[in-house]
Amino acid sequence: MKHLVWILLAAMLVACSDEKQKAAEEMLQKASLQFEQRQYDRALITIDSLRKVYPGAIETRKQALILQQNIELKRSQEELAIVDSLLQVVKSDYETLKLKVEKDKQELRATPEELTMLTKTRVRRDSLQTRFEVLCAKIRYIHKKQKEL
Repeated sequence: MKHLVWILLAAMLVACSDEKQKAAEEMLQKASLQFEQRQYDRALITIDSLRKVYPGAIETRKQALILQQNIELKRSQEELAIVDSLLQVVKSDYETLKLKVEKDKQELRATPEELTMLTKTRVRRDSLQTRFEVLCAKIRYIHKKQKEL
């Protein structure tokens, strides 16, 4: 009788474990679908929930980590493309404005507004350049981590 209780208890634990594993896999599928639909923030929230709710679903969590890296990589690559485009435009604007201001300075016609605009454009250019470099570093880091898995 005592053995029968232990066997039933073990069977219940296995059944519960299988149900939790299946639920964790369903959450991972949901996160994958959200990723495919470019709902990156929602996918990351789903992965975070999976990790908190199902800490024992080790293999599913490993797959979720790979998905999380792919999400961060894709999001960073998309942002990098936007930042790169903006950076090219702002660099061009800065160079054009700089030439005009330098000419106006030589002719003693430079206005405070022109000088302020030049400074603001330079600051924006430098800010975009920094963001560009950070995104490039983040992408390199994700690639490095993906190779380690």
